[in-house]
Amino acid sequence: MEDSVDQHSKEVYQQGAKQLQEFVDQGILKQDDDAGFYLYRQTWRGRTQIGLMALCDTQEYDENRIKKHELTRPEKEDDRTLHIDTLNAQTGLVFLTYRDIYADLRTLIMEVLQETAGYWSVTTEDEVSHELTRIPIEYNTRIQNAFARVDALYIADGHHRSAAASRVAKLRNREGSTGLFLAGIFPDSQLEVMAYNRVVHDLNGHSKEEFMSKVQAVYHLEETTETLPSQRQSMTMYIDGQWYRITPKNIPEDVVGRLDAALLQDQILKPILGIENPRTDKRITFVGGIRGPEALVKAVDAGAAVAFHMFPTVIDQLLDVADANRLMPPKSTWFEPKLRGGVLIHKF
Repeated sequence: MEDSVDQHSKEVYQQGAKQLQEFVDQGILKQDDDAGFYLYRQTWRGRTQIGLMALCDTQEYDENRIKKHELTRPEKEDDRTLHIDTLNAQTGLVFLTYRDIYADLRTLIMEVLQETAGYWSVTTEDEVSHELTRIPIEYNTRIQNAFARVDALYIADGHHRSAAASRVAKLRNREGSTGLFLAGIFPDSQLEVMAYNRVVHDLNGHSKEEFMSKVQAVYHLEETTETLPSQRQSMTMYIDGQWYRITPKNIPEDVVGRLDAALLQDQILKPILGIENPRTDKRITFVGGIRGPEALVKAVDAGAAVAFHMFPTVIDQLLDVADANRLMPPKSTWFEPKLRGGVLIHKF
């Protein structure tokens, strides 16, 4: 397709639908004969996470039994909704988690792993190993019964994809369509959340000395040679060639307000640096923790004003916020490895 075509035009989605059908016709994609589950194993940097690939009900999403922790943007929802509706398929996976407190479910997953052979595997360019295991259909009822006892599922990543699935279900309700979306469901004990760091491009008119003085009014500050924060509710800051360890003097009890990202926003970014809305302010850049502290040094040494290396949000913090029906601050979590779109596809 020509580069001049708008990537959000109807023509693009129609071309996607055509390409998907060609993959089916050519045997690149093959429809399973029976309804069933898969296990999706990912291994990266010596750590493995194993989740169940399953269809989830959009009604449970609508009723908040599948819990959210982020706002969605209307334009991104529109994009994903039109994509699913035009392709008549869901190609992007929703990443769900649950509290790993169900011994019977843990035992069942291990039994499946031991008794079934691998189905498909690939190592991607980011050195993540992806493996699928097709679960024999005789396990279907046991798996469904085990998950029926899980109190709630939580969206780790994929808020726009799940919201779009819900919208498509409502659009098609007059046709009697079932509202289902494809997700990888992983126990929280296996997941790792990486830091989501911040780079600010100017000091909001302050000199370095004025800025440091204002920071010291609300944070304990000390020079350090360490680039990584050692615990939650602490972070490291890089400015003018020097790293500092900073820890807040006052920490609220509020489930959201005590998060590291909220503390930084409420005590430094907004009142000192004038960043009212980090979602839209062009003076701030978010840097995934996978890039390491070197990316922060590079940005500041190249002309940015200051960078903050966050302590990673711990998974129980995310679940607590979702249980309270609250929202995480923007760019609080960075999950690795990520689920790969197209590993499995749900075709309506």
